[in-house]
Amino acid sequence: MKKSDFFYDLPEDLIAQHHAKPRDASRLMVIHKENDILEHRHFYDIADYFNPGDCLILNDTRVLPARLYGIKKDTGAKVEFLLLNDRGDDIWEVITGPGKRAKQGAEFVFADGELCAEIIDVLPDGNRLAHFTYKGSFLEILDRIGLMPLPHYITAELEDNNDYQTVYARENGSAAAPTAGLHFTDELLQKLKDKGVEIGFVTLHVGLGTFRPVKAENIEEHHMHSEHYRLPEETANLINRTKANGGRVFAVGTTCCRTLESVGTKLGRIDADEDSTNIFIYPGYKFKCIDALITNFHLPESTLIMLVSAFCGYEKTMKFYKTAVEQRYRFFSFGDACLIL
Repeated sequence: MKKSDFFYDLPEDLIAQHHAKPRDASRLMVIHKENDILEHRHFYDIADYFNPGDCLILNDTRVLPARLYGIKKDTGAKVEFLLLNDRGDDIWEVITGPGKRAKQGAEFVFADGELCAEIIDVLPDGNRLAHFTYKGSFLEILDRIGLMPLPHYITAELEDNNDYQTVYARENGSAAAPTAGLHFTDELLQKLKDKGVEIGFVTLHVGLGTFRPVKAENIEEHHMHSEHYRLPEETANLINRTKANGGRVFAVGTTCCRTLESVGTKLGRIDADEDSTNIFIYPGYKFKCIDALITNFHLPESTLIMLVSAFCGYEKTMKFYKTAVEQRYRFFSFGDACLIL
């Protein structure tokens, strides 16, 4: 298939700049794959589509406020750091802007010296390795002085960093939010539990590669970025128990889907596992774990719409995206959601 097969026209005013308030007041398109029925609901109605004995799998990664603004120590020139990966021993892989100011040995100061960094290596892809020095807790300082690394299409400023965080986020490490989970509230999760739905967690730290455009026209030539995941034993047991008892596995977001399908592909079964994955799911892929997918409306020609097309079917996916535009659903990270059954 070609990248252009996944293009659709999207009016710019349908790109959401803030999530719905309350979160579960967003709209929900329900797609029934087998009979082509579409329903237009709200996210707070989603419990209607679960049965007792089903399970809901959530990605509990927490977004780091990883965008830092500082100055070059010797010149005072302004610089921006974006933290990507924690390499240990206070060394982080970072993107710097402008890059020419961040040569090996360059030193930078953030928040009047509360945080300092020295570039210790320039990587082949242009990213840098920076060694940070500080007093106290690095993550506490980051929470205080860092900004959320919002996607380029969100131009409005956040009122609160927690607006770009799921209510169940707990494992630090993401450069972007698993946005399908932003719709859930504590009350809605409790409603699902009360109905007999069991909830499990995986961790996949979302990298900025999730926003990287597909450049190859033949999608099979696209090289996926790699992301770290962990599927704990209790979640693996929950999924296997659910399947054995005839229940369904609902994956929240493409990150959950990629984690579960990575494990299923690698091991041939669902079991506890921790690894990195660069799985690329596009039409023709045979799903090994999930039965239902909760996700947002994704960018044209992105790997995410390709994953949705693999699960729902290409023609059905492009058809319901066209309907979403016509019905003026809100798109992308802070936008509305769909449930594919």
